[in-house]
Amino acid sequence: MSKVDKPLPSLDFLNPRLRICRALALIGYLGLLATLLIYNALIADLHGANPWVIVGTLTVPLLIFMPGMLKGNIRTHAWLCFVVNLYFIYGVLSCFQLERMAYGALLTGLSLLFFVPAMGYVRWGFQAQRVINDET
Repeated sequence: MSKVDKPLPSLDFLNPRLRICRALALIGYLGLLATLLIYNALIADLHGANPWVIVGTLTVPLLIFMPGMLKGNIRTHAWLCFVVNLYFIYGVLSCFQLERMAYGALLTGLSLLFFVPAMGYVRWGFQAQRVINDET
């Protein structure tokens, strides 16, 4: 059985999905940044540690991707999916501590809110680029 190329979906099909996925991924990304900043700067008991060092350590890996996220770069979304897995793991581990359970659940939920739509954005974004390249 020979392998036949599947036809690509039309841009009318892809564009609404791209807008929705990008918006949801951006909400998850900004929510993750805000949660890390607010909790560690204002709420967490850091036992004397400088809160801005902790906040910086936790948010700098996300902030590196900020320009690409705001531009809607597809590859930035793909690479950030790898980084967000670390925050997902951190959130799951935080869920095992009773005093940080809500924080951990929020981190886990926001990580998922970013990851799933970002994967859709990457898939459909590259398909849209192929459709545009085939038309020219």
